[in-house]
Amino acid sequence: MSRLQWDQIGKKRYESGVSQGVLYVQNSEGAYPAGVAWNGLTGVTESPDGAEPTDLWADNIKYASMRSAETFGGTIEAYTYPDEFAVCDGSAYVDGKAGVKLGQQRRTPFGFCYRTEIGDDANPNRGYLLHIVYNATASPSEKAYETINDSPDAITFSWEFDTTPVVVTGYPNLKPVSTITIDSTQVGETNLGKIETALYGSENSEAYLPDPATLLGLIT
Repeated sequence: MSRLQWDQIGKKRYESGVSQGVLYVQNSEGAYPAGVAWNGLTGVTESPDGAEPTDLWADNIKYASMRSAETFGGTIEAYTYPDEFAVCDGSAYVDGKAGVKLGQQRRTPFGFCYRTEIGDDANPNRGYLLHIVYNATASPSEKAYETINDSPDAITFSWEFDTTPVVVTGYPNLKPVSTITIDSTQVGETNLGKIETALYGSENSEAYLPDPATLLGLIT
């Protein structure tokens, strides 16, 4: 046994940045067959909710505490968005009317992923995390347009989203999930390569978002 040590070299870990965003629009079968790069992604704020305690009392004492189901949502911020995101934002294109987009339409669910960097005091490029989100729907968002002046700035778009958890088939002990996080410092290079080939595509395959069970199956 030894005394605990603090602030050792290589142990001061931190997380930063957001990059390599990918959008996967859900099809009518609930799958995510085609991923597209999300350029201009500036921020993702994760906002879990729920898991609130409800105290039970008996014999004049606190008997137990039960927690409500946890939900997951957040906010996406970007300077721009893929054309494919229009259907997720309640817009629709009319056949034969190129360049015309109608609002207030059905909002198609989507999945997405993004990457954040892992560093520490010994190596600022220690690794990265892949954040994967399933079955999200975007809420209507405010867009503020301003005149161009002597301090020009690009418009920043922002969307709040909520998720509905999906079942992890073949894993009866796991509850339905909305998010999965992959740590490159712990997942082997071969397995990580298989995951990124699925998420980002390759010369021989199109990018897609595997369902949670399929994604777990890529880790052997």
